[in-house]
Amino acid sequence: MKIQLGIENVRIALNAIRSQKLRTLLTVGIIAIGIMALVGILTAIEAVKDKITEEFSRLGSNTFTVYAANSRTQGEQSGVQVKQYEPIDYREAMNFAEQFEYDAITSVSANGSMNATVKYGNKKTEPNVRVIGGDEYYLGLSGYLIASGRDFSPTDIEEGNNYVILGKDVIESIFIGETEPLGKEIKIGSFKYTVIGTLESKGNSMMFSGDNQCVIPVSNLRKNFASENTNFAINVMVNNSEKLEDAISEAMGILRTIRGDALGADSSTEIVKSNNMADTMIEAISLVTVIATAIGFITLLGAGIGLMNIMLVSVTERTREIGVRKATGASSATIRRQFLIESIVIGQLGGIFGLILGLLMGNAVALIIGAGFTVPWIWLLLGILLCFVVGVASGYYPAKKASELDPIEALRYE
Repeated sequence: MKIQLGIENVRIALNAIRSQKLRTLLTVGIIAIGIMALVGILTAIEAVKDKITEEFSRLGSNTFTVYAANSRTQGEQSGVQVKQYEPIDYREAMNFAEQFEYDAITSVSANGSMNATVKYGNKKTEPNVRVIGGDEYYLGLSGYLIASGRDFSPTDIEEGNNYVILGKDVIESIFIGETEPLGKEIKIGSFKYTVIGTLESKGNSMMFSGDNQCVIPVSNLRKNFASENTNFAINVMVNNSEKLEDAISEAMGILRTIRGDALGADSSTEIVKSNNMADTMIEAISLVTVIATAIGFITLLGAGIGLMNIMLVSVTERTREIGVRKATGASSATIRRQFLIESIVIGQLGGIFGLILGLLMGNAVALIIGAGFTVPWIWLLLGILLCFVVGVASGYYPAKKASELDPIEALRYE
């Protein structure tokens, strides 16, 4: 009997919703936008976190990178002016690579340009190609794979040959119709290079496209692209992860000597482990999660007010109907339940549309950055629960008001 009564209340609620299509659509739309903002942004954030974890997991937990101290910090920190140290230059980086004899692989690299133009014949890329200088270990330590051709040899690095390894986006931009770029001569800026290899697609990373770049010997970059402010990065992969801390201690000692740090003075370099870097980046975007949640709740609050308003209007417009139902035996509890179910149904309709739109929006971002399809189940369940709470909270007072109407006065209502 109770099940049949519940089904009947849902049927009446749906009929009432159909009779107020415009107001219902507006309220459902507001709820859907709130849920879309919440679920969409959080889905995108989950995709970003997965991408960060994936990128740094390729490096493993046994790698670290050397930076000039405070080179990643600008201005003041906690009200104190941060001392800026000179960048690591080519000589210092190469000296370290020669002196660091630990059981590890050491790579030296540098960023030459973020806005280079690559030309082949009469075809050229947009001025947004990243030029990286690397040695024979750079690609392996950075998680890149050779698709065709070869990697740099020690001789290429020693002689600074004008060789280049191209990413997929660059190849597709300038070798239209060409079957094989290997051996072709291209221009990066005003310098000519011979293509000796191509990279497998890596997709989009956090700050740039992993395929829209070209890699040249780091010694060649020093000649053609480096300035006095170019910072040469040192990446180290320890073969035994259990000895990572020992390797870091030895590296810091060698760096202090190479950089001429005074005894007792602060080190002019800092070391960041790859897993710490990933944790730092994930922590940094956690603030976005808080902001997205706040936006979603504020929008849902507005939707709740709108839903309560439409339910109050519905009670007023259907006063005579309520009087007829009470006069024919409907109890106050039945009337209250009917309007409450109507409010919950509207809330759930908004939630369903919002969840679908949010998943589409969030995974569109995931597609752009090259992450996999993400479904944040916890946030989906929370979204459904929030819509239920909004429906109950917004519909309770109108439902209570409807249930307390005097049947005789309600029948007189015009």
